[in-house]
Amino acid sequence: MGLFKRNPFGHILFIKKWLIRIFGAITHRRYRGFNELQIDGSEIIRSLPDTNVLFISNHQTYFADVVAMFHVFNASLSGREDNIKNVGYLWQPKMNIYYVAAKETMRAGLLPRILSYVGAITVERTWRAKGVDVTEKREVNPNDTENIRIALKDGWVITFPQGTTKSFKPVRKGTAHIIKEHRPIVVPIVIDGFRRSFDKKGLRMKKKGILQSFIIKEPLVIDYDNDTIEEIVEKVEYAIEQHPSFLKVIPSEEIKVQEELNKLRRWDY
Repeated sequence: MGLFKRNPFGHILFIKKWLIRIFGAITHRRYRGFNELQIDGSEIIRSLPDTNVLFISNHQTYFADVVAMFHVFNASLSGREDNIKNVGYLWQPKMNIYYVAAKETMRAGLLPRILSYVGAITVERTWRAKGVDVTEKREVNPNDTENIRIALKDGWVITFPQGTTKSFKPVRKGTAHIIKEHRPIVVPIVIDGFRRSFDKKGLRMKKKGILQSFIIKEPLVIDYDNDTIEEIVEKVEYAIEQHPSFLKVIPSEEIKVQEELNKLRRWDY
């Protein structure tokens, strides 16, 4: 890799690689040490092509979710089976991983701007401005959708289709339009425990000893020609376990399992 080689967005890959290495080393113990990240499905990551893959996930913090994905993806690609032991997997990280993030979030301070260099595709949220929902939606910026297309053509893209860290909010139709238009392989991810571990931004540790989960599912089956936008939205909601039906009464067997897991989540001060 040439010293000044750039990606399609003009970022120097040498700088990006070192940022991934440094931030990866700093954050590793947040998921293996202070907390325990349980991973399922690393073999799916290894089976994916190098480009045109879209990861969809529920969202719990601004940054910790994405950082965990960089760890899990690179650990899986280096041959680790459902674990992130030995952070050496980040010495030669996958350089074409991108993530969709709100423009206002990535401009809020020096650290978010640095993290943006690692792979952020910043977009203007049409339904939200300055941290507040707006009643009159703005037009979609065509540059935003074009940048997502470029990123998919170059590699893997992570997106949080609800566009918020609040649970069970509706999936935005923009994700369905991207899927239908660009026809990527769509890989669902379901995470848990991050909201308990970190603050809302995912920068400060809130609690230690939390059992975090990171489940990678098989790619969605999508009929790109015949599925409607509404049908794709529903598939996404079910896949990331954010469909309203998940709010229904939980079976007693599952409650018992959750109670056992909660024992592991306790932290004695």
